[in-house]
Amino acid sequence: MNHLSLALLYLIKAEVNKKSRNSILILAILTIGYFFADTILFDGIKPVLIKDAGFRASFFAKKTTKDQATIVLIGGGDWGAYWGQEFAKANYVSLSLPYHREEGLPALPEEIPLEYFEKAFRWLKNQPQVNPNKIIVMGASRNAELALILASYYPELIDGVIAYSPSSVSWSNTVLPFNSDLMKPSWTFENKPIPYIPMDKLQGGNQEMIETLNYWKQGLTDTVAVKKASIRVEKINGPILLFSGLDDNVWPSAMMSDQIEARLKNSSFKYEIQNIQYKNAGHLISGNPNYAPSNRQGEMWIDGTSYRFNYGGTITGDQAAQKDASKRVLQFLSMLKETP
Repeated sequence: MNHLSLALLYLIKAEVNKKSRNSILILAILTIGYFFADTILFDGIKPVLIKDAGFRASFFAKKTTKDQATIVLIGGGDWGAYWGQEFAKANYVSLSLPYHREEGLPALPEEIPLEYFEKAFRWLKNQPQVNPNKIIVMGASRNAELALILASYYPELIDGVIAYSPSSVSWSNTVLPFNSDLMKPSWTFENKPIPYIPMDKLQGGNQEMIETLNYWKQGLTDTVAVKKASIRVEKINGPILLFSGLDDNVWPSAMMSDQIEARLKNSSFKYEIQNIQYKNAGHLISGNPNYAPSNRQGEMWIDGTSYRFNYGGTITGDQAAQKDASKRVLQFLSMLKETP
């Protein structure tokens, strides 16, 4: 290699090294900037991931919080993360608790043991941030169904329920189109199925849109199955707050809320019952009140084909319901906080 070649090679190496140093410097600046912005600009509560206590969840609480009411957000996800932040900011404790479709959890919501959630409730009672006598479960749609079931099976562990767009009965796994074609219970207790309404799997057709409301209503006409599958809400050991939209096009949540209320009153339920129903509101009333869902339709896959379905309600109706419900949730928790 001649001197000219050696000189050229040296220059190339120097330039590469310079660019590498510059790249490293830029990466370092970006990393430092990210952590700075995250620390200075983030005004939320950083959750603690719980994964070695027999369940998987995100725990939200301020560092100064002690002996406070706690809300368990059944289903977790983005919804659980939003509410977990909101409750922690309001000086409560929250646990966002998924149970399927995440790493280490079942793929489908079928044959889910209630004992999985029991572990979370018992774990919470031993945390210094938590008042062990004021643990609330909260859910929306089928997670509201599950929240009510959990509170009825564990009255010694749960002290109240907040249920958005709830169900008055337990349903089989086949009501969800991404589930198995083989009918199974959605929930189990002590290795036995929790009684449910047996339903044929929702079927598609030649139309792009699919009707879901009448599908659920038809299931509720089976009086024998309904009697067996009705949630024993009278066993719940605390107040119950129900929200539903009168224009819910997914399932008859207002009708099922009325069934829950009637069962409680017929059993001389000793705690407060609030059955709040909103005009012009559909199925999507449990989210962020500052965000009106503009998408009025959902998508489901049945046997490899995509179908659309209506949530019901209007943008303004849903947002009005969300705002009012959010205020009522905090009032509900405040009331609970003041009780001995």
